[in-house]
Amino acid sequence: MINEILIIDDNLDIRQLISGILEDKGYKVREAANFDQALAEINKKSPDVAIIDVKLDKGDNDGIELMKHLKKIDQDVPIIMISGHANVQMAIDSLKLGAFEFMQKPFSAERLLNFVMRAVENINLKKEKRALEGKLFHSYEIIGQSQSIEKVKNLINKLAGAESRVFIVGPAGSGKELVARQIHKKSIRSEKPFIIVNGALLDPAKYELELFGSENTDGTINYGFFEKAKNGTLLIDEVSEIPLETQAKILRVLIDQKFKRVNGSKEINVNVRIISTSSKIIRDEVDKGNFREDLYHRLNVVQVYLPALKDRTEDIPLLLNYFSKKISELNGISETRLDTDFDLFYKYDWPGNVRELRNLVERISILSINEKKINVNNLVQDALAQRNVDSSSDSYENVLTYPLKEAREKFEKDYLTSQLKKHKGNISKTAEFVGMERSALHRKLKTLGIKGVN
Repeated sequence: MINEILIIDDNLDIRQLISGILEDKGYKVREAANFDQALAEINKKSPDVAIIDVKLDKGDNDGIELMKHLKKIDQDVPIIMISGHANVQMAIDSLKLGAFEFMQKPFSAERLLNFVMRAVENINLKKEKRALEGKLFHSYEIIGQSQSIEKVKNLINKLAGAESRVFIVGPAGSGKELVARQIHKKSIRSEKPFIIVNGALLDPAKYELELFGSENTDGTINYGFFEKAKNGTLLIDEVSEIPLETQAKILRVLIDQKFKRVNGSKEINVNVRIISTSSKIIRDEVDKGNFREDLYHRLNVVQVYLPALKDRTEDIPLLLNYFSKKISELNGISETRLDTDFDLFYKYDWPGNVRELRNLVERISILSINEKKINVNNLVQDALAQRNVDSSSDSYENVLTYPLKEAREKFEKDYLTSQLKKHKGNISKTAEFVGMERSALHRKLKTLGIKGVN
């Protein structure tokens, strides 16, 4: 992968010097000579790394304004600020505002390459992390042979060749986002962006800014979700949480197929497919006056219903085997054989639905790494006894964002602490229950820093 560096400096000699040094090392380079050129280059395509002079042609510290603008577009981009009139305070201020490094002119080729190399390593690691997280979700399939899930699969296939708006309903954790991704993946828009906006997480004071973007007095643009999803799919997750005033503006966009950015005068044409989801019964929200009926009918062209896991328990063995294989593949670990009593799974009501089941399999898989003997039944019983879905699901929701060693230590510490409490601190009984030798459990507790249980 060839990384692209954007050089922004009003001094031609400096630009050519930096370009020559970087091109000799195999980097792809773009240049901008002033504020407006830089703005155009940034808006055209976000670079992997940017080198920005603090002072350009728009006044003092206009390079700082460019840095702020670029960070709004892509928070992860490393930015190296440079200046021929630097002081300590300027460097400190730049770093506080998000600069990766600060260099004073003149600088050596060695110093420049060192900073750029570290910036490239930084962005490449972040890209790899995003790719892994994307792979985790994108690679999941909809698993099940129950009548309700077969109906969902058939509906997704029918929607592949259509452009209809889709409304996905179902309880939290049932797989609504996964269904939305599958619809996008099979559609003619599959190579275009898939953008998610969560109605429950948006700042109520900034709904319009987030959805429609804004135009700033310095000429910079903050792109909203509608423009970020251009020619692709916009998933409005938990749409019922959006305020009525903003619902009216979304309705107007759907009717007119265009909108204006906040503080903008130009009309922007909309070409996105809208998929909406809700964990609430949306008809009830309409009847209560919490959701506009006209917007509901605009969004609810085709409805997809996802049942709770407790209503399709025949799919549980298939899901267990699937998640076990998938988690071992994504973590690079041996697959854990889930030879267990399935009655435990059938009797549990799964308040966290498929998400909770997946998290349980992740937990068991990580706890089983390098263990010669582990009692899967005991692990399952312990996990399912924890009825609070918030604690059982959220703690492990982002396990793949941790290094493997840290993830395993977290799970082991939580699990063994819980077992010690259950057995009132008795090491022998705890060791017997978890399937470990007493001496091995002692060593494990010492390694994890578990000193005692209250």
